[in-house]
Amino acid sequence: MNEMTRKRWGCIAAALVSASLALGAQAADAPKIVEKNGRHALIVDGKPFLMLGGQIHNSSAWPVELAQVWESAAALHANTIEAPIYWEQFEPQPGRFDTTNIDALVKGARAHNLRLVLLWFGTWKNGNMHYVPSWVKTDTKRFPRTVRPDGEPIDVLSPIGRATLAADKSAFVALMSHLKKIDGDQHTVLMVQVENEAGNIGSIRDNSAEADALFAGPVPADLLAASHKSAGTWKEVFGGAADETFQVYHQAKYINEIAAAGKAVFGIPCSINVWVAYPPAALAQRQLDQPGIGYPSGGAVQKMLGLWKALAPSIDVIGPDIYGDGRTFVDSLLQTYARADNALMIPEIGRSDNFSKVFYKALGHGAIGFAPFGIDRTGWNILGDEKWTGHPRNFQLFAPMSREIAQLEFDGKVKTAVEEVGEPSQEIDFGEWQATVAYGFPQRDGETPPGTKDAHGAAFVAQLGPDEFLVTGLDASVIFHLKDKKPWMRSQFLTVEQGTFEKGVWKPLRLWNGDETDRGLSFHQEPEVVRVKMQKF
Repeated sequence: MNEMTRKRWGCIAAALVSASLALGAQAADAPKIVEKNGRHALIVDGKPFLMLGGQIHNSSAWPVELAQVWESAAALHANTIEAPIYWEQFEPQPGRFDTTNIDALVKGARAHNLRLVLLWFGTWKNGNMHYVPSWVKTDTKRFPRTVRPDGEPIDVLSPIGRATLAADKSAFVALMSHLKKIDGDQHTVLMVQVENEAGNIGSIRDNSAEADALFAGPVPADLLAASHKSAGTWKEVFGGAADETFQVYHQAKYINEIAAAGKAVFGIPCSINVWVAYPPAALAQRQLDQPGIGYPSGGAVQKMLGLWKALAPSIDVIGPDIYGDGRTFVDSLLQTYARADNALMIPEIGRSDNFSKVFYKALGHGAIGFAPFGIDRTGWNILGDEKWTGHPRNFQLFAPMSREIAQLEFDGKVKTAVEEVGEPSQEIDFGEWQATVAYGFPQRDGETPPGTKDAHGAAFVAQLGPDEFLVTGLDASVIFHLKDKKPWMRSQFLTVEQGTFEKGVWKPLRLWNGDETDRGLSFHQEPEVVRVKMQKF
């Protein structure tokens, strides 16, 4: 081998080593959320990932409960479990950390081929302080509580307390450090939720002497910039919204500082969930649209989302918890939280069947994740013992193609239709091609489709190419036609393949034709997906 040949092979070998190292680095990249043209993807192991999640009950993240958690995840066809980490368990004495629960969750998730979203129950959980350690609860001087306007303290810690912030942040950093140690290269844990439905239940803001002094002073410059306001006191700048905005400011800065410290140690996404503001009479127990009563004051509710995005940049995604199923309410929530600067993720939603069609709506808005609450069988259930089949049916249908759906969402190729009362058919617009979706069966020629009894029909259509689509649905038919033309005018099905994805590859199972296509593609309760090629003539 001459010198030139040796040099050439040396360069090739060096390039191969460099490429191998680059691929290895890419494979080891931690999960992250990326944005493209206002759309988002959760990137896991180098590819978009659709989180088909389930959140377990508050007291189910203990090793003794995990066997039934994994069984419940399998019944749901989930690929991700959302599970709490309790500050009181993790740090029972100051500076002494117990990783038993975390280790059991991570080990069990891997054994069952599941991912995890960990929920840090720290300073706040549902507008209270119930999960802080006993040594925090009992030291009210070091860890001050929120004080009501009448001077009474409540069971909520004040975001003004710097010692409280330091303690929570120290524990959170210890948690993230341990996660990096046990999961830095395996990516079982996709993200960590910082606190849970944070805020005050019982008072709009802290009314302690320290808080009142701050409230009487000038509004901080960063909040003025974020809200596009001129300088002044809180009352002068924000008027009747001053108390809630004060709580939002200090709470967002508090949580952002915790998230930033944790991500500096282990850079995986951090999220928060929101107990949203409900319209009057949306739910019997939440009829007051008032901060501190109807929802925890200080949270990233609809009207405060923009401020939160500006004040807490270390929070990667802010997701609404959905427990009201009214059409207008749900549609407005999805539109509000699906922003160019905020990926849509539904960290909690009611598990009953009347919430299952929201999954299709969320996909239509590009959601990166969706998780019904209370999916495990604990023997005690705040939601009751009702049977629920909608979410498992949805996940069973989409689980084999979840990676492909995540990529199609990221590319802006997905559109969905969801039945509403009094709307037995809808149109989906793909430009040159249109898709007519009709709900309920039987669908007789010349008659209006019947719809379903409880308006649960839905359709999913993704455009794979100029004349090619991926289609599925529930108690609905789908038929394609050219814009401004009826079906079968200058167009026809070229092929309709029923199939499934296996490791990213489309595997045809059979062709649909004749009765299965002549009146559109009919999807009932079975998990069926078709790949359609249309022809213009």
